[in-house]
Amino acid sequence: MIRRAVAFGGLAALLAVPLSAAATQSLEAVRAAAVNWLQQHRTLPGARMTAEAAPLDSRLQLADCAAPLDASLPGNRRLTARVSVTVRCPVPGGWTVRVPVSVKMFTNVLVTSRPLARGDGIGASDVHTEERDVAGLAYGYVAGLDQIEGRALARPLNAGSVLTPGMLAGRQAVRNGDAVSMEASVEGVTIRADGVALGAGDTGSRIKVRNASSGKVLDAIVSGPGTVAVLP
Repeated sequence: MIRRAVAFGGLAALLAVPLSAAATQSLEAVRAAAVNWLQQHRTLPGARMTAEAAPLDSRLQLADCAAPLDASLPGNRRLTARVSVTVRCPVPGGWTVRVPVSVKMFTNVLVTSRPLARGDGIGASDVHTEERDVAGLAYGYVAGLDQIEGRALARPLNAGSVLTPGMLAGRQAVRNGDAVSMEASVEGVTIRADGVALGAGDTGSRIKVRNASSGKVLDAIVSGPGTVAVLP
């Protein structure tokens, strides 16, 4: 019987037990599984994604998997410019490898058409749409005019600035000092805790929050009135 490789972990895949007499898994297939999963499960509606998996260590030997490879993003983490996709062979005694992938996600966002001052109201004549890579936009983006209707700027902006929720004043879902419900997703399980907002913002804004029990200060995204999603 073909001997199976041991499981892997850590920041990069460890070398498997040598399989001199056994069939080995193509490393290119492992990289392709990571990219294909991202493109199928994490591409935004109407957007286009490009993803490139980093080369795996050529010394890595994996037993040829008897089942289709399984891929996932640990902890259901948000998509960023660089992610580590877990690829595993889903059979008893199968192996697990983490594949670093560089991601670009192109979609239309609102960009300022002219310099704007703090407190200025924003209308259709002040912005236009451009296709931008949003995977690297840590503070989010604004995609439609309905999100800026009746809003003013919280700070001055130069022409060509990508609008983010944190740049907009008014209709704040969370205010500084508000009691908030903090939510975090750990391996598909949602954990909730009480916290205090250390900043203000509308839905999609990034703020600091303090855990009411531990006092620990965390980064979070406002997900609705009085609710924030804690970032990993």
